[in-house]
Amino acid sequence: MQPTATGEITVNAAPESVYELISDPRSLAGLAEETVSCTLLDGATTVTIGTRFRGVNRRGVRRWSTVSTVTDAAPGRRFAFNVASMGIPVSRWTYSITPAENGCVVTESTWDRRPRWFLGLAYLATGVSDRGRTNTENIATTLRRLKEKAEA
Repeated sequence: MQPTATGEITVNAAPESVYELISDPRSLAGLAEETVSCTLLDGATTVTIGTRFRGVNRRGVRRWSTVSTVTDAAPGRRFAFNVASMGIPVSRWTYSITPAENGCVVTESTWDRRPRWFLGLAYLATGVSDRGRTNTENIATTLRRLKEKAEA
């Protein structure tokens, strides 16, 4: 299945360094457009497959939270998680890292997993009517911030 939104950027940094920035949800929150903060759940202190975290998100005056579960954690190569709200699937996010001549290429992708009946509630919570377009814009911003931070 094709992602709902995707983007990629070349980063002049080692894949392992980039992975460190995106594989800690607390760090990733500082890069993402809508995410304000992330807190590890269940007493977790490190991030591995199965780690859950709560994300607090903001768009304008609207705020909402979600719970995510890490599904992929391959250092220097891939990080992914599934997002849910009130136990209802919302999305899947992946960050793939491919080595390149002077660093790596990072591809961020998301898949909208919301059931149709949930779309109206999601709109009320977020104010976003076209999630694919909004996420494409947000991905571009996140990747630009990731590049700036990794290359600093």
